[in-house]
Amino acid sequence: MSTWTDYQEKNKARFLSELLDLLRIPSVSARTEHKPDMLLCADAVKKALLDAGVDKAEVYPTEGHPVVYGEKITDPSRPTVLVYGHYDVQPPDPLELWHSGPFDPVIKDGKLYARGSADDKGQFYMHVKAFETMVRTNTLPTNVKFIIEGEEEIGSPNLAKFVSNHTDLLKADVILISDTAMLSLDTPSIDIGVRGLSYIEVEVTGPNRDLHSGVYGGAVANPITMLAKMIASCHDENNHITIPGFYDDVVEATPAERRLMAAAPFNEAEYKADLGVTTLWGEKGYTTNERTGIRPTIELNGIWGGYTGEGAKTVLPSKATAKISARLVPNQSSTKITEKLLNYFKQIAPPGVTVRAWRHHGGEPYMTPIDSKAYQSAARAIEATFHKAPIPVRGGGSIPICALFEKELGIKIVFMGFGLDSDNLHSPNEKFDLENFYKGIETIPYFHQYFAQT
Repeated sequence: MSTWTDYQEKNKARFLSELLDLLRIPSVSARTEHKPDMLLCADAVKKALLDAGVDKAEVYPTEGHPVVYGEKITDPSRPTVLVYGHYDVQPPDPLELWHSGPFDPVIKDGKLYARGSADDKGQFYMHVKAFETMVRTNTLPTNVKFIIEGEEEIGSPNLAKFVSNHTDLLKADVILISDTAMLSLDTPSIDIGVRGLSYIEVEVTGPNRDLHSGVYGGAVANPITMLAKMIASCHDENNHITIPGFYDDVVEATPAERRLMAAAPFNEAEYKADLGVTTLWGEKGYTTNERTGIRPTIELNGIWGGYTGEGAKTVLPSKATAKISARLVPNQSSTKITEKLLNYFKQIAPPGVTVRAWRHHGGEPYMTPIDSKAYQSAARAIEATFHKAPIPVRGGGSIPICALFEKELGIKIVFMGFGLDSDNLHSPNEKFDLENFYKGIETIPYFHQYFAQT
């Protein structure tokens, strides 16, 4: 629609400037020292919603970081779209690997570099500016509600309570989320599902203090060695997970779905070159796209123990610790898998050490039906601006709140992500292509138009 395009073209520089201001706020939910920044960012999101044209917006405190809510009800008889996003970001470490400051946004070669640029400030802000476009051009065909939380990166521990306490406030006909990726601007796609998550920590303790590795080495079990052996035992020679019962509830993808996934373009050489690896690794019998979409996995997210400072220190450490996560597929329960992981590491503790294991957070896998009116509206919207029908794909990441949204609100979710898998999410030098940012703002109004028509 030309009126949307005209408005967006006239205001694109302002849209970007506003996003840069938001990215400068270090809203790291995982660290207590950033609590003031979280409050500052929540207020900034509220102001952005009000400036865009919502009738009301409010910052709701929780036991952790606040939730921002805004709404514009144009006509109660019209369908209501609930937009979900998160203003919290991952910790920026390791800082020395950033080409520029993680909270000092830099634009280079058409890409915006900053923590949160694609995950998820840049993506939820597309919805704010698309909404503004429709409001200012008097073309908003739906009622719109926004729920922008501040704890997604730590598992949304307080959002479930907020949602269950505010079901009337959040009542809608569909939930629209842009916290996912597409294959590329040349090959648009829509995620039809995200994986679940189980995140635990394991601590192995040996002697009651750090020991001299010469005096005691060979006589006392080394916690780092023991932990490494325990972790290595999680996979067999085919990279199949060995934890008893891990695959019990997995819903296997059908041959038809695997053929559909195979239709998505994939260049293995480019994939390896982008990552700087010479070979790929994964469960035998599955392609790379299948390993990251339809199969569950276990990954080591961090491991430490002993001396890690500059130079050498010959020490046999007292403790070793690891953070471990599992990505889950449909029908797997994060609660059940977490229990299996915790029990496994406790049960395989070698003689000479004690093992303590505990849960951090988790979330359930989620699939959205491709025959729903909402999905079809999203597909039509993407085709309207990309001039290609999007390919349905499964995302490898997790959005812990999805299953709870459907359970509490009784409505489906549609994913309309405009990021790329190569955007360095959770890594140094996170980026968001400006072309993708503006394409999202251009496309989202079409979703509202087509959804209203259904």
